[in-house]
This record gives sequence, C-alpha cells and structure tokens, in this order.
Amino acid sequence: MKFSFLPFLLLIGFSCTSPVPQSADVNQKIDSLLAQMTLQEKIGQMNQYSAGPHITGPAGPQDGRFKRFVRGEVGSVLNVVGAEETYKMQKLVMDSSRLKIPLIFSYDVIHGYKTMFPIPLGESASWDLEAMKLSAKIAAKEAAAAGLHWTFAPMVDIGRDARWGRVMEGAGEDPYLGALIADARIRGFQGDDLSDMYTIAACAKHFAGYGMVESGKDYNTVVIGPYDLHNYILPPFKQSVKSGAATFMNAFNDIDGTPATASTYLVRDLLKGPWGYEGLMVSDWNSVGELVNHGVAADKKDAARLALTAGTDMDMEGDAYITSLEELVKEGVIEEALIDDAVRRILKLKFDLGLFDDPYKYSNVAREKETLLHPDHLAAARDVARKSIVLLKNEGNVLPLSDNKKIGIIGPLAKDKNAPIGNWRAQGEANSAVSFFEGMAAAFPDATINYAEGCKLSIGENQFHIPVKIETNDRSGFAAAVEVARKSDVVFMVLGEPAHLSGEARSRSDIGLPGLQLELLKAVHAVNKNIVLVLMNGRPLTLPWEAENIPSILETWHLGSQAGHAIADVIRGDYNPSGKLTMSFPRSVGQLPIYYNYRNTGRPESGDIFKQHHMDVERTPLYPFGFGLSYTSFAIGAPAATVSESEVLVQVTVTNTGKVVGKETVQLYIRDLVASVARPVLELKGFQQISLQPGESKQVTFNLSKESFSFYSASGELIFEPGEFEIGVGNSSAELKKVNVSINL
Repeated sequence: MKFSFLPFLLLIGFSCTSPVPQSADVNQKIDSLLAQMTLQEKIGQMNQYSAGPHITGPAGPQDGRFKRFVRGEVGSVLNVVGAEETYKMQKLVMDSSRLKIPLIFSYDVIHGYKTMFPIPLGESASWDLEAMKLSAKIAAKEAAAAGLHWTFAPMVDIGRDARWGRVMEGAGEDPYLGALIADARIRGFQGDDLSDMYTIAACAKHFAGYGMVESGKDYNTVVIGPYDLHNYILPPFKQSVKSGAATFMNAFNDIDGTPATASTYLVRDLLKGPWGYEGLMVSDWNSVGELVNHGVAADKKDAARLALTAGTDMDMEGDAYITSLEELVKEGVIEEALIDDAVRRILKLKFDLGLFDDPYKYSNVAREKETLLHPDHLAAARDVARKSIVLLKNEGNVLPLSDNKKIGIIGPLAKDKNAPIGNWRAQGEANSAVSFFEGMAAAFPDATINYAEGCKLSIGENQFHIPVKIETNDRSGFAAAVEVARKSDVVFMVLGEPAHLSGEARSRSDIGLPGLQLELLKAVHAVNKNIVLVLMNGRPLTLPWEAENIPSILETWHLGSQAGHAIADVIRGDYNPSGKLTMSFPRSVGQLPIYYNYRNTGRPESGDIFKQHHMDVERTPLYPFGFGLSYTSFAIGAPAATVSESEVLVQVTVTNTGKVVGKETVQLYIRDLVASVARPVLELKGFQQISLQPGESKQVTFNLSKESFSFYSASGELIFEPGEFEIGVGNSSAELKKVNVSINL
C-alpha cells in the first residue's frame, strides 16, 4: 500500500519550529528533547513502518498508521523512495507532530540504487576492497539523492552453504576477508561524515548466525557452539563496530534455542557491552513479533518485553513496541530507562545525519535527476563488474576470442536484460541491464553472430514477491540451438539462474543448472565441443559434468547494469580476468556445507575406508576458495619467514610467466599445528593484488602480527598460544607453498 499525503498536507499547519536548543552539543540536545517527550512519543520513535509499494515482508495492519505519523509516533520509514515522496512524508511529520522530530528514510540498497553493481557475492570475488568501497559510495550517493538516509547493508553473514539463497548478498565463507569487505562497504556508504548529504547510514546484518541456517533453508534454526560463533560468525560484526557502522540488525534465526532478536547475550552482553557499540539495533522485518512463532513469547506484548530487554532498539514492522511498551512500563515490567537508552540511540543517528538542522536536505528533486545513472557511475559499474568475473576453466586457450570467428550465442539468459540486475535491486529497473548479446554485438561488430534461445528458463513473472517457476518440459528450441552450434566456430552458452532464484526466501535443495539447461548444453556439445559456458547466477552451483566436458567456463554472477559490456571486455581480452572465488563450489549438493577452513578430525581423509569421506565423491570442492584463472600464468616462489619480537615477516617472489599483463591475488594462509583446541587446517590471514608485465617479477611482503596467530575462546577471549605454525602462500587455498615456523610473540 502506498500512502497519499496530500490531504494531510492541506489540513495541517506549516510550523516547523524545533524544540531543540541549537547551541548545545548533541548529547545536551538529546537530553533536552528526551525531557520533553511523553512516554508514548518515545516509544513512537522506536517504531518503523513500511509505507511504500516495495514491501519486503508480510505487511502489518494499516489502521491507525496515519494518526501515528501525525502524532510523531513513527521514528523511521522504509520503502518510501524518491526526493519528492520523502519530502512529502517528512513535511507531514514536521508540520503536524508536536516535537518536530524528523523521520529517517530507509531502504534495502544492497548493490546499487539505480545504477546496479554486481551482487555482493560476485563483487567480493574481485578481492578489490577499493572497488567495493567505491560501489558502496556510488550507491549511497544515488540513494541519498533520492531522499534516503539509511541502507540495510552490508550483510556480513558468513555463508558456507550455497543452498541458502542469501549467499548472494554476502562476501562468502571466510571471516577474515568478510571483515575487510564489511569495513570497505561501511566506509563506502558512510564516508567520513554522516551529515554529508552524499552519504547514508550503513547497517551490519544479520546479528548473528543467519548464514548458518540448517540445510541452507532460509529462516531456519542455527546450531553452533560458542567457539564457532566467536571465530567464524562474529569477526565481521566486530569489525563493523570498529568501522563505525551506524546501525546493526537482528537475525531471524535462533542459536541453540535463543532467537537472536531476544538474545541478551548477543546484544547487551557483547555488542553493547565489551564491544562498546553506541549505535542503533533494529529488528529485522517483524522479528520481534515472530518471537511468538519461535515459542519463546506468549504474545506480542511478551515479545516486546523480550526484545527490548535483549537490546533491540527499533521494531521494524512488528507493531509490538508501539502497542505494548507503554503498558509494560506502567506495570513495572520494563524500566523506562531501557526505552530512554533506545530512543537516545535513535535520536543520535538523526542528529548525526543532520536531519535536525535540515530535515529536507536529502530530498532535492534536481539533485536526484542529476545523480541517478550518471555516466561516471555506469563506467564504475562496468569496471567493478569485470573485476568480479572469475575464469574457472580455459583449456586450449579458447579465450580471449579473436575477431575472425563465427560466433554462436545460445541460452535463455543470452538476451536477458533482467537477470543481470540480480535480486535486491533497489530502484534498478527491470530489463535495464546490458545483455550478454548486446555486449558481444558491440564488442565484435564485424563478427557473424548467430543466436538461439534454446529453452525457456522460467515461466511467468520473475519478481521479488513471486516464487520462480522453472520450465522443465518445453524442448522446442533445442533444434534451432543445435543448428546454430553446427555453423559456429565457437559457441557461447549463457546459462544460470534468473534474478530471483537467489536471494531471500530462495533456498534450493538442488543447486545444479535449473530446468532444461544442462540437457540443452549436452545437446549442443554433441555437435560442437568448442564451447564457452557463461554462468549468470547468485550462488555457487554444482557443475560436475560441465567442469569435465566444457573447455572454457566464465563465472559472471549477476553483474548489474553494465553486465554485457563487462563480460565482452573479458572475452575480447580487453580486460584480463582476475576474480577469485570467495565461496567453494561443491562437486555435489551432498557435500554441503563445504568450506576451506574446516577442522581436521581424528580420522582425516587418506584413502582408507575407515577415514572421513563420502564414498561417492571426492572430499575436495570442484572449485576451491580463492581459485580463479587468468589469461597469463604466474609462478609463486617458496615463502621465506622471519620472526621478530613483534611480528612475522613473510616474503615471496611472484613472476608473470605468461605472455600478457595480468593481475594476481597472492594469498597467505596459516595453520596452527598444535593447539589447546582443534584449529582449522587453513586460515586466510593476508592477501595482496599485484599487476605484472610478461616476465616481470615482484617481491610481495606480508607483515603478520600476534593477532594473526591468535584465536577466540568459547567465551570470546582472544588467545595466543606459542608454538609451531605452517604458513602457506599461493594463488588459492588449494595451491600453496609452505614453510614451518616457531612463533612466540
């Protein structure tokens, strides 16, 4: 439902006098404002409603909402976008409410606002922190120009199970890399000053454990121990605090029986306790009300008690706080001091955003028109997109492609202009991306290009709120595809997932190519084996037949607005692919969850039947974490380690042994050989990207501190244990040269 505010604007006055003393510092201003607020006005600030057409969950009751806006009993609004609309709503509240407290406008700006960048998982494959910071900065600039103040990003959940659709929204399986990416994206969104009208508040989500849902099923339970929680789940969140994330968001899941929204341990005992977090904790969509479904709250009132006691400051779309907290205070069940603390955090964010100085500063129609889809933004999207592409296989150097080829382009995604936009697309317009076909036609204007769709991928609409229905019966296009393949020198098969087959509520039990695509690929392969498989998808896929039989495979993800041009840049060789996987690709769905930093068991795999293994598949992933090829080749020498009193210096020589310039991501891993607890077989602790000319060598240096060799106890204490460590350096987690060192820092 989309509200109309004009009738209200005609009926209310236009006084905007602020009750806040302008000369005081922010804390004094907050104190002054709190002293003037009634209890119900305070609780109103803890209430967030969706008031636009872009609903991202089950909508709550509409009765009485207008009155709450007029009375100033709404602190934030999500899904109202555009400079004009946000201005109208802000004016409604500023003109009608008693205390003139401005609204915060929020939205899911996940990988771009109007100009779409690669989905976060794809973008993480660039391993380019500055590129990720830039994409967040541009997204913030466009969103802010559209009147928005707050995004629900970045998602910093660690993802190990590709069945979970929301892996597309994160940075993969590694907590070290995930923490660095969280930092880059937060700083991109927020800049150096939240009051700058080109920045927006970030939100670290989902706190915590959401990426570990059992069987990869969205909204499912999570069973992890405290050791795994502190070592694998929490590091990106802890970094988010250090990076200054203005807000955090609860997770939907429970951990070992306690829903995150009601977890005093997570929020008060960790986040707002020893971590020293002073920002705002918002619930996920109705996660307060869903405490009833979890079975830990008797009703909505009880849910409100649990959530606030745990430390949840704002109720998103739950109507639990606004309807229950006043009564809970009057009954003596909740202390008003808890409400004051929550409201203080909310008001602080509004002051930090500069909304009390000018509530309308973000809602400028002229600025919005000038900013959205700016040519510089589109150029940046193209550059980030090509950095995110991962070359998985290139036997016979099929790529890069020369100009004098007869090109066949086949597949349901070849001319698709919607899938590349991806899920969580904010205001990215459907069918606005540069398609693969368009990109290739522009890059190879003199080539003979023949096209066939081959098969349909989905049936009917492909939208956020509609389950995707996959086509599994119609093979009528196979014959035309085979004919195109027969008369082509090289065939590009463009296959994968439609945009909304990954993302929230898009869990899959089978993560192979959906529908008839593999069958189509085999039919084409039967007549022309010179195939480049171009994958467009939001998660790792199982590709055992494809990996064995197809000579060249490009993982392109859902790359955003400039997808077709970016892919063509790589195919032509105008850009040498440099992406590296941040999630392992399984050989079979039965391997899931699969990740590189597993712990050894008492019976590690060795070929013996009575050792850890699957009988029908290798233990290793199909494509491991950190893997990605180039059009050139690199030789990484043996690492040399020097131990001093304060650090370990690791040096390695890298040489471009190929014929073209290329960029390599040199990765450093450690292994704690003997510890008081079982430690992972590998842990990423550093990486550097270097560009080398053919024949050029460079020395790469890593400086490892004591913290690099430390781990967290089950209680969250950082522990260093002297001893023997193995240090490995290479171009993926599976290709390392190692040196053993004794360390006592």
